[in-house]
Amino acid sequence: MELADGLIAHPYDVYRLLRDTAPVQRITGPDGTAAWLVTRYEDVRAALADPRLSLDKRRGAPGAYKGLSLPPALDANLLNMDPPDHTRIRRLAGRAFTPRRVQQLREPIRRTADQLLDALGPHGSTDLVASYAAPLPITVICDLLGIPEGDRLDFRQWTDGLTAPDPARPGASKEAMAAMLDFLTRLLGAKRRTPADDLLSDLIAVRDEGDRLSEEELMSLAFLILFAGYENTVQLIGNAVLALLEHPDQLAALRENPARLPAAVEEFARYEGPMLLAMRRFPVEDVTIAGVTVPAGETVWVSLSAAHRDPARFPDPDRLDLSRDAAGHLALGHGIHYCLGAPLARAETEIALAALLERLPELALGQGEPTWRPSMRARGLKALPVTY
Repeated sequence: MELADGLIAHPYDVYRLLRDTAPVQRITGPDGTAAWLVTRYEDVRAALADPRLSLDKRRGAPGAYKGLSLPPALDANLLNMDPPDHTRIRRLAGRAFTPRRVQQLREPIRRTADQLLDALGPHGSTDLVASYAAPLPITVICDLLGIPEGDRLDFRQWTDGLTAPDPARPGASKEAMAAMLDFLTRLLGAKRRTPADDLLSDLIAVRDEGDRLSEEELMSLAFLILFAGYENTVQLIGNAVLALLEHPDQLAALRENPARLPAAVEEFARYEGPMLLAMRRFPVEDVTIAGVTVPAGETVWVSLSAAHRDPARFPDPDRLDLSRDAAGHLALGHGIHYCLGAPLARAETEIALAALLERLPELALGQGEPTWRPSMRARGLKALPVTY
């Protein structure tokens, strides 16, 4: 099966067919390499926590799909690691990335949301991704890390170049990586010389019984926080707004009872989460999933979006239901690789939606179709035309 067949335009139709007929399917990825795709909820959840499925690229067999090729200084991140290195780095990072820090960010997040909405004015039309869903998480994550305002536009261009590169510019990804590496090198040097009250300065200083992050680990962790902290949140916010505008009954219910927003964010993450596929994994031994044996070293992709539409776990899964108990969704991971920034992503999405509901009471879909980004892993909008 060709993975690209219909997946961007109609992912849930493809996944429904696979869940029903071949829940563990050998597929061909966009680069022509083979992989195994897992689509049922129970299998996906189990795979995410299975220590036999490694994230370490060195476990992949020759010719296996191994994902984005990063320079060594950006590759030593948590998404490419197994214990014990993963355990050590996550412990060190957790000492700086605390719930208390996230709680302190709630007021600045709302202030940023209000400033962006002030710039839109009381009525008009806009691409809500470009004017709101994207700049909000960029501002938040850059404030968190202490990145100067003048560098933030470049950062957005770089992340777009990595996740959804322009086919007309085959070298765009490498250019983006080189630019980001150079930027992070200079930024870390500046933070070492002049520490500030920000997460990056804390990560430079953090240690545990004499242990601390190496230079490559620090650079890679900063890259991961920047990349994931922006990329996943902009998609979750944009997807949530589109889901509400396409379901006016759910929008009306949320306007009537905004206290339901925290639970609604969980349903948005389930219904139209930011990731079609979790990070690729490599069996360290032959592994049997749903009766299918996957040989050691071959690539395994587990589909979060397919799992979230599995009727065996979520009744009537293709329906957006903000009163649903969506606990157990996998949009933020499961097991030891559960998203370190999950509290921040939840807070940003909740606050972004609260501000929209309060400030733009006549928000509606505008002229032109919402367009999805051409990415096989990320499920996010390229543009969302609205009127207000």
